[in-house]
Amino acid sequence: MTTAHSGLDPELHALLAGIPRIPALDPDVLAQLRRLPPTPVDALLSDRRAGHREVTVDAGDGAGIPLSVFTPADTGAAAPCVYWMHGGGMVMGDRFSQIDIPLEWLDALGAVVVSVDYRLAPEATGTTPVDDCYRGLLWVAEHSAELGVDPARIVVAGASAGGGLAAGVALLARDRGAPAIAAQMLVCPMLDHRNTSVSSLQYADGPGVWTRRMNEFGWRSLLGGLTGDEVPAYVSPALAGDLSGLPPAYIDTGSAEVFRDEDAEYATRIWAAGGRAELHVWAGGFHGFDALFPQARISVTARRTRTDWLTRVLSPDRPAA
Repeated sequence: MTTAHSGLDPELHALLAGIPRIPALDPDVLAQLRRLPPTPVDALLSDRRAGHREVTVDAGDGAGIPLSVFTPADTGAAAPCVYWMHGGGMVMGDRFSQIDIPLEWLDALGAVVVSVDYRLAPEATGTTPVDDCYRGLLWVAEHSAELGVDPARIVVAGASAGGGLAAGVALLARDRGAPAIAAQMLVCPMLDHRNTSVSSLQYADGPGVWTRRMNEFGWRSLLGGLTGDEVPAYVSPALAGDLSGLPPAYIDTGSAEVFRDEDAEYATRIWAAGGRAELHVWAGGFHGFDALFPQARISVTARRTRTDWLTRVLSPDRPAA
């Protein structure tokens, strides 16, 4: 099999050439990345009429799970809610990472945004991160009246690792019977620990900011010693044997990235199970292109298309699924 791959979108190619790249990901590099300053969330809120408060939820094992709650100034009693899970390969990032993406939905849809600071690998392994995300979602559902949230319009959303966690949370909620989830927004999600797809092999070393080798490090850190049948589908959602009964899904990915094929297959399997999924493969997009370069034309289109989809599925008068 050839490992040749299609090129990047020309505008993204030029933008990517101007930034330094991480040649590899290992414990030393990870430690350096974790020391970088956090996302300046105050700057993102300075031009918005939005409230911001912090909440800590019990993880059930003595740990606390921080949640950041962002509320539009003019929210009513029944706003939609976007429950956000950040990216970072399961090993880095925090609840403010890529927060500009869901804050656009606060602006456009009047949505309450709740972002969860799940515990990271390799310190937290196995189901711990997805369990943290699920417990945070339960808190949102239980406190929907206090938050001014319509419990029938809660969306789980995330990018990259967060997209994989959002898929895992949707599976957990389906299998446990609660809480109700209106939709799942999976942005270039990290769904399959096996790294055996064509796109995974094509993008072993780049171009882009997340390669197959980095992906292997992220999964190895998360799984610890779990192998084969020991890996739960809630952790690696591509393993789920049954994708029926899930909330409508929006899945997007770039054509020039590691996750392209596993993301497209996940959408295909949702359709095969009789579910609803909308799939977008952005030609020439590398992993996380729209988060890194939101000003690029392809990024503007990708982000607007997600917002348009959410507008449709969160419409208060939408027909039942």
